[in-house]
Amino acid sequence: MDALPWLARLGRFLLPLRCLLCGADGHDGIELCAGCTEALVLNRFHCDRCALPLARTMERCTDCAKTARPWQRAWVPYRYAWPLDLLETRFKFGGDLVAGKVLSRRWIAAGAPPGLPQAIVPVPLHAARLRERGFNQALELARPLARHHGIPLRPELLQRLRSTDAQSELDAEARAANIRDAFVASVPPGLGHVAVVDDVMTTGATLEACTLALQRAGVARVDVWALARTAKPGYADL
Repeated sequence: MDALPWLARLGRFLLPLRCLLCGADGHDGIELCAGCTEALVLNRFHCDRCALPLARTMERCTDCAKTARPWQRAWVPYRYAWPLDLLETRFKFGGDLVAGKVLSRRWIAAGAPPGLPQAIVPVPLHAARLRERGFNQALELARPLARHHGIPLRPELLQRLRSTDAQSELDAEARAANIRDAFVASVPPGLGHVAVVDDVMTTGATLEACTLALQRAGVARVDVWALARTAKPGYADL
């Protein structure tokens, strides 16, 4: 019998949890202290269509008034701001799965989505990016969500056909062009409502491409879920 997993569990039981950000005592059973937990910024006021952070909640922001969104509902409980951005960087680019666990637990604690779908579909990575990173951050966040809400997790329904440039390095127009037709879906009959899950929503281009692929495959309703939404510079304080 391998003793290492048992010793690791014993160590976690005997040693206090420490906050990943400041080193203080953990809180609520995770590696985040009460102060850093309180500092996470909820996306209380936003555009109802795309979850863009705003000074007050609106049915449609300026962008959504100009361009229709293909999804039905968006659920993004946090704003992409300090200190969540530090945890996300540790998780996504540093391979810190403990940070990912902290983020998923805080997502669950933020409350229930506006409607429960028949399945949860994480945004897929291309095989080359998956080999490079070692894990799919959207899948790791979606797994606890699916388990908590009792919804089937169906990553096989959506595939990324081609490798694309990193979206973080592109502007809004380039993001849309970069990701266009990058996904293909294969959906069994009778699956009419799914939620696509990603870690961070910036312009919505990736989630839009996934939504269109699922709709082409026959899904009648697609919701988009993300942990956090970025704000336009200065926009959230208007």
